[in-house]
Amino acid sequence: MSDGPEWFAPKRYGYGAGMPIAWQGWALTIGFILLIILAARLLPFSWIGYFSIVVTLALLFTLIAARTTRGGWRWRWGDPD
Repeated sequence: MSDGPEWFAPKRYGYGAGMPIAWQGWALTIGFILLIILAARLLPFSWIGYFSIVVTLALLFTLIAARTTRGGWRWRWGDPD
């Protein structure tokens, strides 16, 4: 389904992406976590600022993960036996 790069494996059950399968996926995940921690350190007293940064980063991460998941995002019921 996806014509682009494949950075994440699909989840076996449910909807969405699973674990990263390429170094780009790991770099994206680690970068996302580090940016969340950095935002918490720089904006400790501004809940609105922190919330807006976290929501923006989460939306970007989700969009990139959805576009780079092998087979795309769709509901999965597990591997047929």
